[in-house]
Amino acid sequence: MTHTARRELYPEIEPFETAFLDTGGIHRVHYEQVGNPAGKPAVVLHGGPGGGINPALRRYFDPALWRVVLPDQRGCGKSTPNAVLEDNDTWKLIEDLEAIRERLGFERWTVFGGSWGSTLAMAYAITHPERVEALVLRGIFLMAPSELHWFYQDGASHIFPDAWEGFLAPIPEAERGQLMEAYWRRLSSDDPAVRTEAAIAWASWEGDTVSVKGPQGRPEKFAEPEFAVAFARIENHYFRNLGFFPESDWILKNVDRMRRIPTWIVQGRFDVVTPCTSAWSLHRAWPEANFEMVPDAGHASSEPGIIDGLVRATDAAARL
Repeated sequence: MTHTARRELYPEIEPFETAFLDTGGIHRVHYEQVGNPAGKPAVVLHGGPGGGINPALRRYFDPALWRVVLPDQRGCGKSTPNAVLEDNDTWKLIEDLEAIRERLGFERWTVFGGSWGSTLAMAYAITHPERVEALVLRGIFLMAPSELHWFYQDGASHIFPDAWEGFLAPIPEAERGQLMEAYWRRLSSDDPAVRTEAAIAWASWEGDTVSVKGPQGRPEKFAEPEFAVAFARIENHYFRNLGFFPESDWILKNVDRMRRIPTWIVQGRFDVVTPCTSAWSLHRAWPEANFEMVPDAGHASSEPGIIDGLVRATDAAARL
């Protein structure tokens, strides 16, 4: 049997442009472009919501073939104002993507997203299927109540009980029956110290569980106050509102609108943040999409098997 080495990220690359989109309201959306200015257009949708872009997200694409746009969604990263929830919902983010696409003159583009980025990518594709040449999705998240209950109330806590203690720490025992609401009370507090303590605990819980390495694999940024406050406030805002979708299974009910879009789905078998039952449900509803379950990976896009699957997917999408 021939062993094929796993693909790795493309080399580090710097943007050839950074810019801001004025939304006409309080938000200014930062975005950067990397790669070949004459290449195939793609847009990268980061996770969270509220996670912001990072330099590694530039490296899943062959820079000779692709022109990659990386926006910071409203309220996070270099977009301003930071951590603001006003005029911040899924449909506003989709409007921003359309405004950026039109500004840059793309008829269609490939949409790449992981975790919440997969949710937003599918919502965008359902809303504007004629603008999507291909989808590359990782860590499928459907914004179902069961997914949120699993991660923020009862489920993942049984796999990471050590990290779960840290998540529970800011919340008095009497309030632990509805943890998302208890966190909202603190994340919306007028006291900056209360907001920051809750935000770091919220963000650290996700950071402790993204990798099969557990807490030892936590990215450093999850404990940084500025990142954590935007991340936690925006995530909690979206999750309490179930992504602002009309119904909890809205994505699965609208798969037909995406069905003809060439699509690659990469899912870690041991993903605790967005468990593979969601990716499997999507696969069953959409068997035409390429589907890969990585046997030794969790949620993080930085895990070797996930990198391999995503880079192979963007290489394939470049040949369309």
